[in-house]
Amino acid sequence: MKALVCTHGELAVTDRPESDPRAGQVRLQVLRCGICGSDLHARHAMDDAAEMTARIGYDRFARSSEPIVLGHEFCGEVAEYGPKTRKGIKPGTPVVALPLLKNAHGVDTTGLSVHAPGAYAEQVLVEESLMMAVPNGLAPEVATLTEPLAVAWHAVRRADVNKKTVAIVIGCGPVGLGVVLMLKAKGVHTVVASDFSAARRALAATCGADVVVDPRERDPYTAAQNTKFLTRGDALLNMAVDVQEKLVRLPGWPNIFKLAEALGQMPARPVIFECVGVPGVIQDIFNGAPLYSRVVVVGVCMAPDQVQPFIAINKEIEIRFCLGYTPAEFHDTLHMLADGKVRPEPLITGSVGLAGVDAAFKALGDPEVHAKILVDPSSDATQPLARV
Repeated sequence: MKALVCTHGELAVTDRPESDPRAGQVRLQVLRCGICGSDLHARHAMDDAAEMTARIGYDRFARSSEPIVLGHEFCGEVAEYGPKTRKGIKPGTPVVALPLLKNAHGVDTTGLSVHAPGAYAEQVLVEESLMMAVPNGLAPEVATLTEPLAVAWHAVRRADVNKKTVAIVIGCGPVGLGVVLMLKAKGVHTVVASDFSAARRALAATCGADVVVDPRERDPYTAAQNTKFLTRGDALLNMAVDVQEKLVRLPGWPNIFKLAEALGQMPARPVIFECVGVPGVIQDIFNGAPLYSRVVVVGVCMAPDQVQPFIAINKEIEIRFCLGYTPAEFHDTLHMLADGKVRPEPLITGSVGLAGVDAAFKALGDPEVHAKILVDPSSDATQPLARV
């Protein structure tokens, strides 16, 4: 089979032997595979990522010297079952799967380990237990986005938002756009999207953002109308004294205060999604965010970063970090796509064959042209077409 192999940052289409599925595994014929930002980073920073993942107990991440087949966002057709499989899905059926593969020495991350080649290839192996049939005739191009949108869905669920939450998305690349889509699917009424790129702001509006902001011209934290966020420390102190002067006149005032807390009658706060993943952004959010903000970090920063805890402490900012998704979230994302509850088609801005992946990587460096480029292993396209 043909596959795109990355070694020392160089990409080359090569012929590789077909992978035989082991017990519990299935071989898929790849229909589409999405190019993820982590693929762009991994191409030139595999060794750094491998060292960091080893520190958290996973020492089988790709190394630059190894021949790595990238690609973990994919849709394929069932081609062959391995031994000890249930064979519950007919051959030829389009499926998606969580990108994890069980090997003799443990579970590996598909497309980010030499032990689990990814889907920049004509074929890819998956675990039958992690494979799900694509329902409702959903197009492979859209089904391929199940994986990245499951990341966004997990972030939204981790954020504990509700319909009345003011959600602010910082960065409208594919990750941020996915978060916008999933916030609207969750029913959040007010979503603010902020990005320097005009094209990305336009996509954010198409994906449902209620307010779109160029941060050079407008503060994203005050862009939503009718918000009552506290933005200054002296305002908090004044409010605390004013409220207490009234409460202290009432018998049992401590219980009244506690009841107000339980009913959520405290200063309003937004939920801010950091979807950029470059050094300095978290501190910028600390500097600009209203008091009591909840910050959900979705963007993956590969470099060391610095923050000033004093600012976050004095604003009592809560911060949560996100990774991946659960199998249930992956399943639910697939069905939201199939049921039309989430419409990510505007994100797909191009497609290439295996020989065009290098050009696609370069094209994705321009936010004004592309958002998500898909790889079609059956295509001869060497250049991604720009959206019109």
